[in-house]
Amino acid sequence: MGVREGFEELYGAAPEGVWAAPGRVNLIGEYTDFNEGFVMPLALPHTAVAAVSRRSDGVLRLNSADIEGPVVELRVDELVPRSDTGWAAYPAGVVWALREAGHAVGGADIHLASTVPTGAGLSSSAALEVVTAVALDELYGLGLTRPELARVAQRAENDFVGVPCGIMDQTASACCTEGNALHLDCRDLSIRQVPFDLASQGLELLVVDTRVKHALGDGAYAERREGCEEGARQLGVSHLRDVAHEGLDAALARLSDERVRRYVRHVVSDDHRVERVIALLDAGDVRAIGPVLTDGHASLRDDLRISCPELDLAVSAANAAGALGARMTGGGFGGSAIVLLESTDVDAVGKAIAEAFLSAGFTAPRIFPAVPSAGARRVG
Repeated sequence: MGVREGFEELYGAAPEGVWAAPGRVNLIGEYTDFNEGFVMPLALPHTAVAAVSRRSDGVLRLNSADIEGPVVELRVDELVPRSDTGWAAYPAGVVWALREAGHAVGGADIHLASTVPTGAGLSSSAALEVVTAVALDELYGLGLTRPELARVAQRAENDFVGVPCGIMDQTASACCTEGNALHLDCRDLSIRQVPFDLASQGLELLVVDTRVKHALGDGAYAERREGCEEGARQLGVSHLRDVAHEGLDAALARLSDERVRRYVRHVVSDDHRVERVIALLDAGDVRAIGPVLTDGHASLRDDLRISCPELDLAVSAANAAGALGARMTGGGFGGSAIVLLESTDVDAVGKAIAEAFLSAGFTAPRIFPAVPSAGARRVG
């Protein structure tokens, strides 16, 4: 059953419209966004889809086709941050954030379904937030730009749900375009679509979902964010974005805390990796980004220490089987890796990863192509 039919069955009338917003995978630039650095995500074909209608009585009704349970019913003027830790907090938080920003958003009936894998580091939560924001913006005639809607969605996750994420996931879901990766400057939020047409080069990007569930709310993300902020304080800059890569060794020598030093080294070097990838893509040398991805994984594993045995195995098995490069992607502690490879090697590399997981006694990974896809849009 589609979301439109599900909406009619639940609420007894047709929705005013249907919208979709994608999950994302990040090509390069990890834990750089809240340091006002650079990131480079691309939208996945997997989306959260919402059928939505306005209500005039201030009631917000929420239902997910993916989660067992009754319709969640709330009043928009009684929404309280951090009062609900379930899935409904994400769309409810968007309503709260829009109203906090002074937008006259009343009630709504919302029915959701998503094909974005949860717990895989592919921004399933941002997709829920952005699809809600885009739908309400259109239905209530708010006239917000896509970057503005991304900020609303981020505020929902930061202040209502209570997860201190950066702006990347929501911006990717709202602003990506088909056939491109998105270069986002997290300082001024300027964006540039960077052509990333793998098929024309005979290449493919695979996502390896390790099926190890990660949860950013467990404090590990917040601890690393605090460590980065401490590094910036000690170096006398507002954000680690301001530490030049060519001055990195001198900056590290000024830091006494080994943990902070590792975090700073990762962030500054990953910002530099984003710039290297963009230069290579602009030059048409897509294959050459492979080693940059692999370097990025080593940094995430050794300096940021957010990898896990399954992610490390996915990367090493892929590279040993002939991939051009691979790295873990997303918040870490599970989730997914990405693999850049020749289209002719997809079957062999996928088989090598699966066999490595089997030999190690790990749960079989889910492997699928990451095709640069469109951002949030109306679909019905």
